[in-house]
Amino acid sequence: MHDNCPCCKLAFCVEPGFFIGAMYISYALAVGLVIVVELVVYGLFGYLPLWINSVMITSCVILFLPWIFRFSRILFLHLFGGIGYNPLLK
Repeated sequence: MHDNCPCCKLAFCVEPGFFIGAMYISYALAVGLVIVVELVVYGLFGYLPLWINSVMITSCVILFLPWIFRFSRILFLHLFGGIGYNPLLK
């Protein structure tokens, strides 16, 4: 992640340890993903053995982990960093 925005030079690092709070959002997104994957697997295949469910859920979470990491930081920055999106700054 850049320290400053390449376009408007906005400082992304608000204070040291600021993004530690993004872990809570990341956890919520991962739990939501687990619930959605479980519902989809149950809807498509019905009851499966526990180890198959665990492998499918774990692989989906690992696959979406980069997206969850970045999206949680973006959400946390917008919610608590006082930063808003301005499309005119492109």
